[in-house]
Amino acid sequence: MTRGEGLRQTGMSDFFTAALGFPTALFSFALIVVVGYWCLVVLGVLGIDTLDADADSDVGGLTEAMSAIGLRGVPVTVSLSVMIAVAWFASLSGSALLDGVDLSDPMTIALGVVVLALAVVCAWAAASFFALLWRRFLPGGREPSRHDFVGRVCVVRTGRVGTDFGQAEVTAADGSTALIQVRQTGEEALTSGSTALIVDHDPDGSFFWVTAYHAELDPNRPTP
Repeated sequence: MTRGEGLRQTGMSDFFTAALGFPTALFSFALIVVVGYWCLVVLGVLGIDTLDADADSDVGGLTEAMSAIGLRGVPVTVSLSVMIAVAWFASLSGSALLDGVDLSDPMTIALGVVVLALAVVCAWAAASFFALLWRRFLPGGREPSRHDFVGRVCVVRTGRVGTDFGQAEVTAADGSTALIQVRQTGEEALTSGSTALIVDHDPDGSFFWVTAYHAELDPNRPTP
C-alpha cells in the first residue's frame, strides 16, 4: 500500500467516524431519507409537495409549524431538505474541528451539544434565506396579497364586530395566520369565536367586510 492510499483510507475512516458520531449521526440518517426522497421525485414516484397541507390530509400541522418559524410559501419537503442538509454539513464540520481536541468525555459531550445547537441555528438561517429567495423569485412564491383573504373563513377575536369595529383571525393558503380588521355587513350578531366569511376588502380603510358564516357549511372544514 502506497502512502497516498494509506492517507485516503485514513481520511475516509475519519469521515465515517465523524458522520456516524454524535451529533452528526442525528442528521446523517435523516440525510439518507432526504436523498432517497429526491431520487423518487426525480423518478416521478413522489411529488415535491408530498408533505404540504391538503384538504383531505392531516399534515396541516407540519405546514403550520414550518410557517411559524418563517418558512411559509415553500414546499415543506424543500424546507426540510435544506435544513437537514445544512445541519448535517454544519455538525460534520464542527465534529471534525473537535476531533483533534483531547478532552474528557463529559466535556466532549457538552461540546457536541453546542455543535448540535449551532447546526440547528445554521440550518434554520439557511432555510429562511432560501425561503425568502423562493417567495421572491419563483412562480407561486410571491408574497401573499390581502385580497387573497377574500372568500376565506375567519374567526372573530374581539367581543363583537360592527360597522366600525372588529378583528378576526384568518388562515392563509400556506397555513400562516393573520389578525385582520373586519367590519360587519349583515344583521346577525358576530361575537368572539364566531365564524365569518370574508366577502370584500376595503383598501382605503384597510379592513375586510365579513358576514356571518356557519362552520358546518364550510366545504373546507376537516371531516370528523
